[in-house]
Amino acid sequence: MRVEHVLPGSPAPISAAISRVVAVINPLSGAGLDRRAADTRTALVREVLARHRLTPTVHLTERGGHARELAAEAAANDADLVIVWGGDGTVNEAGSALVGSRTALALVPAGSGNGLAASLCVPRDSRAALEHLIAAPVRTIDVGLLGDRPFFNIAGIGLDAHIATEFNRRARGRRGKWPYVTIGVREGLRYRALDYELDLDGHASTATALLIAFANGAEYGMGACLSPGAELDDGLLEATVVEDRSALARFVDARHLALRSIARAPKVRCARIRRGSVSRAAGAMVYHVDGEPGIAHERLDVRIERAALRVKG
Repeated sequence: MRVEHVLPGSPAPISAAISRVVAVINPLSGAGLDRRAADTRTALVREVLARHRLTPTVHLTERGGHARELAAEAAANDADLVIVWGGDGTVNEAGSALVGSRTALALVPAGSGNGLAASLCVPRDSRAALEHLIAAPVRTIDVGLLGDRPFFNIAGIGLDAHIATEFNRRARGRRGKWPYVTIGVREGLRYRALDYELDLDGHASTATALLIAFANGAEYGMGACLSPGAELDDGLLEATVVEDRSALARFVDARHLALRSIARAPKVRCARIRRGSVSRAAGAMVYHVDGEPGIAHERLDVRIERAALRVKG
């Protein structure tokens, strides 16, 4: 990848191939009740990119699915880079539209989790994130598919999906780290494990599981690490099956997420896979892709598409 050479003290170098940039900004993600977020975020994107002689086209998302539409339009117009300022849901929308295209994705994290941003070592500070994405090289990462829905970080079935569903029911401005933690503690006590049938790379088994997760990236976000060995570009998913346990044990064992040692927790199975499936004999399955919930009434297949998304990071 060709990079401009600069003198000491000059702005960070940017690929000479990057010229057409589109910024997709979610003015609500992580903004709380700040009504000026749209203006301040737009101004900061323009300011930082202008220092690197780039003039981005800036769009604000207005509804669910809008980020996907804007990213698809950018790719169709042969943009070099789409900068997404938002949470995991906004990133998933935009990234889904860029899979298989030459347009690269870059992140300015603003949500509650920001798991993919953590795996890409993107700073949480917005200005630092913009400077980081300008200097970072373009690389390719794998894309997971749960059913027909792509994910870039983690997809799950069970408790984590149930928590994501409850969290997404909260109104904008009432989300954030502590509401997520509160919901997690409350639903961790209430949730009833379900019986599943699994196939992981041809190995069939059953489990009464709290959750079944497939990780392309290492952590959910906020330091909660599910799969410390997960790599975004190794062609594999880290499958983690957490079997049922008492309410007390659920919270005692949850410490392994912070300690990056989930594989050492009791009644946890881990495997590195390329494909698999999860089903139930009867009843629906609540699932999520990158924190965006859904409900399945039949078997869910999971697989990995290698090197399917270009990212800066």
